[in-house]
Amino acid sequence: MYAETADIVTFNDVTDPDLWVRPTGNPAPIEIVDHDPAWADYFSEVAHRIRRALSPIGTFGGLEHVGSTSVPGLRAKPIIDMALVVTDPRDEAGYVPVLNSIGFGLTVREPAWYEHRMLKRLDPDPGQLDCHLHVFGPRCAEVARMRLFRDHLRRHGDDRERYQAVKSAAAAQSNALGETGMDYNARKQAVVREIYRRIFEAEGWE
Repeated sequence: MYAETADIVTFNDVTDPDLWVRPTGNPAPIEIVDHDPAWADYFSEVAHRIRRALSPIGTFGGLEHVGSTSVPGLRAKPIIDMALVVTDPRDEAGYVPVLNSIGFGLTVREPAWYEHRMLKRLDPDPGQLDCHLHVFGPRCAEVARMRLFRDHLRRHGDDRERYQAVKSAAAAQSNALGETGMDYNARKQAVVREIYRRIFEAEGWE
């Protein structure tokens, strides 16, 4: 699942105005809550269902719990982000119907950004968390960066606090202006890139 170092340290910033497959409606308020240790168990439960569904058809390449819910002690939106590697993310007919059968619907298609697809858990039962399933191909730089960022925040409390502060500020600003989740992510980007620079320096990549 890993990628070339040169690809990891080079960000592929692409803006695609036509990425939504499924209408999103009006933006919902961005909620940041205290970390819940049960998030790890919830990931494991959903991941087991995904592996069991995809492994028999030969498309499954790996699955990671990523994003803020994967970092103990970090406040987060109560949405489980998962990075799924498949043989070929362009071959939607090979994996999307199977994921549909376990409650995931294709929501985003971004061919120019690592052939990214994102599926959302549709109509979760009461008490279940939303899930965002980010689909990429083998040896994808973005999957490697997600893992590096997660592991760095798990080990470094100073950057975890710094990231938490910018998340809270970005959520407050976006909610006040009625912005989308993508606007919220853009407000965090400068601090995220700063943390990545420290990660790359520590690895001896810069």
